[in-house]
Amino acid sequence: MATNPIRPTDASARGLARGLLRSARSGSLATLTTDGHPFASLTSLATDIDGTPLILVSSLAGHTGNLVADPRCSLLIAPGGKGDPLAHARITLLALARQVERDTDAGRRARRRFLARQPKASLYVDFPDFSFFALQIQRASLNGGFGKAYELEPDDVLSDCSRAGALIAAEDEVLAHMNEDHAEAVRLYATRLLGGEDGAWRLSGVDPDGADLMLGDRALRLPFDEPVTTPDALRAALVALAAKARDEG
Repeated sequence: MATNPIRPTDASARGLARGLLRSARSGSLATLTTDGHPFASLTSLATDIDGTPLILVSSLAGHTGNLVADPRCSLLIAPGGKGDPLAHARITLLALARQVERDTDAGRRARRRFLARQPKASLYVDFPDFSFFALQIQRASLNGGFGKAYELEPDDVLSDCSRAGALIAAEDEVLAHMNEDHAEAVRLYATRLLGGEDGAWRLSGVDPDGADLMLGDRALRLPFDEPVTTPDALRAALVALAAKARDEG
């Protein structure tokens, strides 16, 4: 009898999937040409506050025309590492692409979060032929390495933002406050809790499940022990993590 290679989804699989997505700055995007042929291309990435992948694409790119004609797509995130590439974790997201209107709250948030993850995109982000697309996850295939395959639903990958309206509204203020007034705590998150190199790390985003940190082109993900949905809960989580980071010294 054949053994089912798919493992039951657990908290470890969900954490790995979210970490891969939230830490990624690029991925392989597969779209469909008008004659139905798969078309793979490289794209830069950011995530919306719930984890939905965001891409910024030119109307001149082949994948953009493909997405307009047929929104079905998939995104492979495979950071790799030393040795056999198949021994490292990767995730494939099956999604439907939706263009994000710029002059909306969602559009302004997409622009800010994308530039926080891809600062060099400031050179072309406002060109009239560039547009943001959100890749709405339908399901996902996670491979955590040999013998560690999972089939995931959107809720396994995305953060629950249904009660996080106040947190979403406060994100800009929180980031400015942490980066300007608590830069040392941010540095300790990166170096002592996440094993990052020393440097002027910055918080680039916060969400119910964690915070994103950036140093140049390097991105790290700081997960929270428990989801947070309010600015007060976020503040308490960050204070606790700062204390933990200092204790690590």
